[in-house]
Amino acid sequence: MKPLKSREITGTWATLLLPINEDESIDFSRLADEIDCLLATGVDGIYTNGTAGEFFAQSEDEFDRIHALLAEKCESAGRPFQIGASHMSAQISLSRVRRAAALKPSAIQIILPDWVPVSLEEAIAFLQRVAAAAGSVGLVLYNPPHAKRVLQPADYTRLAAAVPALVGLKVGGEKEWYADIRRRAPQVSMFVPGHQLATGYTVGAAGSYSNVACLQPAAAKRWNELMKVSIQAALALEAKIQRFMNDHILSFREQRGYSNAALDKLLAAIGAWSNVGTRLRWPYRWIEGSEAKRLRPIARHLVPELFEN
Repeated sequence: MKPLKSREITGTWATLLLPINEDESIDFSRLADEIDCLLATGVDGIYTNGTAGEFFAQSEDEFDRIHALLAEKCESAGRPFQIGASHMSAQISLSRVRRAAALKPSAIQIILPDWVPVSLEEAIAFLQRVAAAAGSVGLVLYNPPHAKRVLQPADYTRLAAAVPALVGLKVGGEKEWYADIRRRAPQVSMFVPGHQLATGYTVGAAGSYSNVACLQPAAAKRWNELMKVSIQAALALEAKIQRFMNDHILSFREQRGYSNAALDKLLAAIGAWSNVGTRLRWPYRWIEGSEAKRLRPIARHLVPELFEN
């Protein structure tokens, strides 16, 4: 797969979720089926090892096996894919980047080193060495609101200038935050959370590494296309999506302490487009599948547009 330039990193990308067996092993048969399902939905690409991909709970052998499988299937289908080479350790992340680059992904996603928050100068030094290891493959920096070091919009001006290999960002925030980043780093593709994509689109977001695609990947892609035709209709659908998320999903995190990975797997179980399951690896708690069964008719009632076809 050829590396993507910044302007080519657009649209709705679906995350690869790990199907976990009762013995906490990865079910690679179900993982292969999940990739096939995602390829059939028409999403713009598949990415791995965001928070929902549980990059923090994989051995290095598992990391290699996951990505060899993804690369083989995406290359065969001619579909772009991004490899998440993130790790809390800069040294392990660097090693993952080198191995990821050998698989010729469309881009490589990373986080900043996470145990001790980095200064901006340290972030630049980290990204420059990672970029050298990635070779011709561009970097996408994942810097969500829960990162140990949340970069400010002004920081992206320096980062983009110091690290030309930085082709994309995944950030979280509000409309004004996105607009400020877009002004300060216009040459970098900006991605926003899936349930905020229509709002982000109005201020220059290029796409989403999408939690809405966790729920219904084909519908998330259709919604993205709607934004190009009728942004008002897309914003109206966003309001419905956010109502469902706020009233029925986010409470699992904010009131009951489940992780974002648990929420994303719950969304996939509600959508029932693949047999991923809701189980997470120890020590993280997962949400029982019975909750997905309970919420499925509620989702269909509140956001019927996501369940058409």
